[in-house]
Amino acid sequence: MISGLKILRPERLARLARRARAAVLALAAGPLLALPSWAFGIDDLMGLLGRSLHGEARFTEQRFVKGLDGPLDSSGILHFTPPDKLERRVLSPRPESMRVDGNVMVLSRAGRTRTVTLDSMPEALGMVEALRGTLSGNAPQLQRYFRTQVSGDAQAWTLQLEPLDRALAEQLTRLRISGSRGVVRGVEMDFVGGDRSVMKIEPGKAP
Repeated sequence: MISGLKILRPERLARLARRARAAVLALAAGPLLALPSWAFGIDDLMGLLGRSLHGEARFTEQRFVKGLDGPLDSSGILHFTPPDKLERRVLSPRPESMRVDGNVMVLSRAGRTRTVTLDSMPEALGMVEALRGTLSGNAPQLQRYFRTQVSGDAQAWTLQLEPLDRALAEQLTRLRISGSRGVVRGVEMDFVGGDRSVMKIEPGKAP
């Protein structure tokens, strides 16, 4: 017999082994837990959008105008051809269209057509550049006109845009574009003075 040696029972040995394993796992996990969690950002979002094929989509829009009891409703078709051709055709309540190619914008309503430069109409400039930059996954284009902030994740994201351009900021306070992965589902615009526009987008060829 060896004097001073304490013989441990099997159950006691098992408890000590479990505690040792827990201590090793805690030490191993410590450095991982200390690392910052991965965040979904503007580059990740632009990567998803840039890989998507964009074409025609249906939209419904509600325009909330200060002083009116209810919203002004409209619906129609959006068509985007990369990198900078965008068309917005309203079918209801009355036909009208806006076609943009580069900095040239053609407006048609009630049989009359007018051609203007996009940068001469700050409100239209905000919507067009926000949509073109987002649909093409072009972060530099967006950040030329807006301060960008992304929230959510790849499955459900929101891109908030605040105007940097002074003329644009005099008309528009912010835009919020939302979607899932590489698909845009909605656009909300808040205007100086309290007006607001809410557009819902349904991808797919319009009827």
